[in-house]
Amino acid sequence: MKKVIASVMFALTASTLMVSGNAVASGAAVHLEPAKVDLENKASLQRGVKYYVNYCMGCHALSYSRYNRVANDLDLTEAQVAKNLIFTRTDGEPTKVGELMKNAMPAKDASEWFGAPPPDLTLVARVRGADWIYTYLKSFYADPSRPMGVNNTIFANVGMPHVLWELQGMQQKVCVKEGEGQHAAEHCHLEMVKPGKLSGTEYDQVAHDLTNFLAYVGEPIQDKRKVYGIFVLLFLGFFALVAYALKKEYWKDVH
Repeated sequence: MKKVIASVMFALTASTLMVSGNAVASGAAVHLEPAKVDLENKASLQRGVKYYVNYCMGCHALSYSRYNRVANDLDLTEAQVAKNLIFTRTDGEPTKVGELMKNAMPAKDASEWFGAPPPDLTLVARVRGADWIYTYLKSFYADPSRPMGVNNTIFANVGMPHVLWELQGMQQKVCVKEGEGQHAAEHCHLEMVKPGKLSGTEYDQVAHDLTNFLAYVGEPIQDKRKVYGIFVLLFLGFFALVAYALKKEYWKDVH
């Protein structure tokens, strides 16, 4: 029995270390701003899909989501979606609201332009996390050494342009060395050098709305799942009481 317990503890410890290592490798050491996702805020989700379609979807498809599902979940009519969110054509005809949210960029052309096809972002919130997306959208800065002229503090050598620069403006990275000798350290921050159309607060809202929408797309049923989870836990609790009472009834003659 002791060997079994020891084996279990070793496995749990190893798993914890692996998860911690992966977290550090994925950039967990970088400070991430809280996205404060609110999937009940339909207005935010509606703004998020609008920003996504207009600024992101030209390169990044949402191939595991359908327009009509988004319309239903975000309280939009199919007519609104067809008029304001669908700009592609399928087999020469306007894309229908029941189709997947793909874009018109050929993978071959994308590889030539960017070095690799831009990734599908349906599951990016589940892979990276909402806080990472929110911080990423706010962390672009001018970098003339990069092909697209920009870089990102939490995604070094990023291969995409800052598509929201007209809204946010352009930032620059400012680094200051502090301390001397072994205690010397370099601290960097971003400063706005060319303001955009929006104020800082307004752009933060845009980044939040986009993040909110991507969090929804990654798991459209998560709000319902949480409600179902409460009932499942209540059922399991009730079943545990019934099972315990049944066990006592079966074993009362033995004891």
